[in-house]
Amino acid sequence: MNDDISAAGTPAETSDQRTAVPPTRPGTVDPRLLEVLVCPVTKATLEYDAAANELISRAARLAYPIRDGIPIMLPEEARPLAD
Repeated sequence: MNDDISAAGTPAETSDQRTAVPPTRPGTVDPRLLEVLVCPVTKATLEYDAAANELISRAARLAYPIRDGIPIMLPEEARPLAD
């Protein structure tokens, strides 16, 4: 029997799968990700705007988009915040 297949016939769980960050619901950001991400321009903390699906840098006055669950942390991709 293949060691990668469990007795139920499904792939066996690896240590990488047990320690991986659990998936979040669409339209949400893992709080642990917000703890480590900072604005690439100012290095300030970011806020998550669920309605717009963006990460907001108040210090830089920029909103970074989140596409397919991936924060796009490039200043040239960010949208300026309105006054």
